Formats: sequence, structure tokens, C-alpha cells
Amino acid sequence: MSASILVVDDTAEIRDLVRSILSEEGYQVQECESGAALRRRLAEEKAPDLVLLDLRLPDAEGLDLLPAIKREWPGTEVLIMTGYATIEAAVTATKMGAYGFQEKPFDPAALVVNVSRALEHKALQEQASQLRQALSTMSGGAAPVFQSAAMKSVVKMVEKVAASDVSVFIVGESGTGKEVIADLIHNLSPRAGKPFIKVNCAALPRELIESELFGSVKGAFTGATADRVGLFRQAEGGTLLLDEISEMPVDTQSKLLRVLQDKEVRPVGGRASYTINCRIIAATNRPIQEAIRTGKLREDLYYRISTITLTLPPLRDRREDILPLANAFLQRFAAQAGRSFTGFSAEAAQRLRHFDWPGNVRQLQNEVQRAVLIAAGPQIEVADLSIGHVEEESAPENLSLMDAMERNTILKVLQETGGNKVEAARRLGIGRQTLYNKIKSYGIEA
Repeated sequence: MSASILVVDDTAEIRDLVRSILSEEGYQVQECESGAALRRRLAEEKAPDLVLLDLRLPDAEGLDLLPAIKREWPGTEVLIMTGYATIEAAVTATKMGAYGFQEKPFDPAALVVNVSRALEHKALQEQASQLRQALSTMSGGAAPVFQSAAMKSVVKMVEKVAASDVSVFIVGESGTGKEVIADLIHNLSPRAGKPFIKVNCAALPRELIESELFGSVKGAFTGATADRVGLFRQAEGGTLLLDEISEMPVDTQSKLLRVLQDKEVRPVGGRASYTINCRIIAATNRPIQEAIRTGKLREDLYYRISTITLTLPPLRDRREDILPLANAFLQRFAAQAGRSFTGFSAEAAQRLRHFDWPGNVRQLQNEVQRAVLIAAGPQIEVADLSIGHVEEESAPENLSLMDAMERNTILKVLQETGGNKVEAARRLGIGRQTLYNKIKSYGIEA
């Protein structure tokens, strides 16, 4: 949607000229001819993105109107329109909260530039505000999502490294929030306005992964009917997230290492190379040393892309985060469903805190969303949860307590889904292959 601009000026010719210039640029332009008309709009209408305010109106001074605009429409930028004789007053207005001023008579090109800069400033302020709020909520606001020391440490590190251009490696089990942290790093960085391309390396077919990453030329292989711009070039100036990088074929990892070293990418079947400029964030759900030892991840590639390594602990190891996260999800899904809840009952809260969450935050999110849909009362009761008590079944004697709890959880969900592994994996918040591996390792007959 195009930006909305309100022109406040008592001269019809000025309003018409501004409307004509800015409408051609795609902006939605409305008009006010007096201070009284502006005051009526302040009380009745949705805030515009930008106000072009004349300092001299028949019934008011712009400096008197400015505080009311900033009070009623705090997110609206104000650009003062003024003649040469009142530049000093315009400077005063900027100290009172106006973005800047536009001299009259004005050059159309200069007006367009000033309006564009004011709107860009508004967008950056909104983005910064949202990110500050997100970080505050995560790590220490009035109702922080992250109360554990481990996650507060992660968030602090994100704040420190985001502004730089270093590559970051994020490690954590499936569902721990690796993509959320990657989003924060990108959005807090100078590359925030540029593309953020995400690719799940485990989801790309082996025969196509190099074409997806590096691009390809027409005729390079069967099915290559047109040139393809790879993800590295699509992420130009921005960030590329290589999720589940340890699932990437090892020979492709070798080629990726060369790309990162040379800062150049050559499309499959092509002769020309292209310089690349994107920040790399990689992620994996495998323990790093295990992935290297088993040959799933090249050690030299790991050291190339792990200037900073962030480790996200599983939810079972930071139980103090469970209820804050659950309450945050409850507010979100209740609002989406048009419902209102007072929270979780004491028994439901206890069940959430003590559950092992093999699917981590993703499973918790799915659980709360389900509870919102089926709950009948003003709070979420234990009966609304699918993570009820699980009848303990005999398990292999060598399992730890945590593994035994996870095994029982998987058994219960498989029973609820009638053995449907796809649905069970979705409810658990884990991938199908991860579920298959756990079923095999726990000796579950399914």
C-alpha cells in the first residue's frame, strides 16, 4: 500500500501542485486548508504517514499545531513548508519533533526527495522500534519471553554481532528457534532492507542443489530450459540462511567453500563468474563435532562460516522459558481467533512446565494453538492439552530418564494419530525423518 500524505496549507494552488507532484509518485494525498480542519482530522481519522505542514495558516501557527500532531499521531512524520523568511522557525520546529522543512517556493524534484527521505526515516524508526520491542520482550521487558540465562546470553550476543558482517553458525535441535534468531540478526544489521533468502539444504534434491545455490545456464543439464539465477545472487546485498547445512552433499560443501573463499559464484554450465555480496548464516540441528566426525559437515567449511557460533539449548534444559513462551503464544493465537483468555490454570501450567518437549519451541507453539481452538472456558485447562499423563511403558533398560520420557511422548502421539507418522511429526514439531530416527532408536513398533 502506498504511503498516505496530508497537505496542510491555506493556498489552494499550493495544495493542488503538491497533490499533482506526489500523486504521480504513487502517494495517496489528502488536503487540509486550515488549522481547524487539521484538528478535526486529528480526532477523527487514521494517522497519515506524513504531514506537509505550512507554518503560516489563517487561524493557527504551525508551531502551535506541531505538538498536537506528534501527540495524536506519534508515528507520523512532519515536514514543515516555509518561506525563506521563516527558516529560523522551521529549525525550531525540527527541535520540536518535525523531520525537516521544505522551502517555498519549491522545486518539484526537491519536494519528492524530501518526502522520500521523511518516509524512509519513518520506516526505519518503526523497524527499530519493533526490533527493540522484540529484544526487550525476549530478554528482559515487562513480560520477557526468555528468562533463562542461556537464552539471554544468546540475545545479547545477537545484539553485539548483528551490526557486523561476520558469518554466524546457529546450532540447536529442531524447533529451538534457529530461524527466529537468524531473522533477528538480519533485521538488526545494516542489510535489513535487503533480501533475506532462506534455504533448507535438506529439502533440496541432490541433483538440483547446486543449480539452486549457484545458478545454472540453459542447457546445463536435462530440464534446464532457461537460465537460473542462484540464491547467492538473489541475496545480493542481503543475507543468505543455509539451514540444515550438514544435510548438504559433501561435494557441494566443497564447492560452497570455494565460493565463500573467492567471493564469486559460477552458474552450473556457465563460463562467467559473478561477484557475490551477502552475509552467510548457517544452521544445523546436529551437534557440530558429531557432524564433522561422521563426515556430514566438512571441518574446513565449518571454520569458514563459524566466526560466531550460537548454541540454542533445548526447551527441556531451560524450563523457566516455557510459561513465558506459552503465554506469548496464547496471546497471539487468541487474538487471531478473536477470543480472550485469562491464562493457564495452575494444573495446566504445571503440566506445561514438566513436559519434556521433544519438539522444543515449535511443539509448544503447536500445543498452545491447538488448545486455543478447543478450549471452552476463560482459561486453558489441563483437559485442553494433548500432553496429558502418559502411561509408562516398558522401555529399553539403557535409556536415560529424559529419553524414556521422550519415548513415551512419541508413543502417545502415535496412538492419538492412529500411527500416522506425518501427523505425529507435525504435532511433535519435528521433521518426519527425525521422527523415523527416534522410532528406530527407541525400539518403537509403529
